[in-house]
Amino acid sequence: MRTLTPPEQREGTVARSIEQQTARLPSDTFLWLAGGSIIASLVFKMMGREHQALFIGEWAPTFLLLGVYNKIVKLLGSD
Repeated sequence: MRTLTPPEQREGTVARSIEQQTARLPSDTFLWLAGGSIIASLVFKMMGREHQALFIGEWAPTFLLLGVYNKIVKLLGSD
């Protein structure tokens, strides 16, 4: 059973619209994005482009965190 959230704790319109759009994505999309950023980082590292490798490699945790957030919103809802 879902409880009602007090008005002072409800999501804003921007957060709600973002959640509605990302909820349409399959959860494994974020895993693929994280894996892709790791592979791209390795490729840049092998090419000797250290700064680009570090920059792209730092995307992986962000994609994984967005995936966790997406899964929580899908399971529990935003409000």
